[in-house]
Amino acid sequence: MLDRAVVSEFLKEESKAIFKNKPKGISEKILVETFCRYIEADYYEWLKDNFKSFFNYGSPDWNWIKDRIEHYKSN
Repeated sequence: MLDRAVVSEFLKEESKAIFKNKPKGISEKILVETFCRYIEADYYEWLKDNFKSFFNYGSPDWNWIKDRIEHYKSN
């Protein structure tokens, strides 16, 4: 779950116009919440797709995984 306060600050920093020009009836809080839910839904799908790819759709290639471990240990 995303930290709503962090997302709110991010949105304010990225585009002050978003909050200045939002339609009446849409609060800053509901805008941040909706954006977070949008991101979280996409993030979950991205995570599932990468899980399948990383673990080779249930048949892990352990040599490849070991190579990835070594690669990231060195970076």
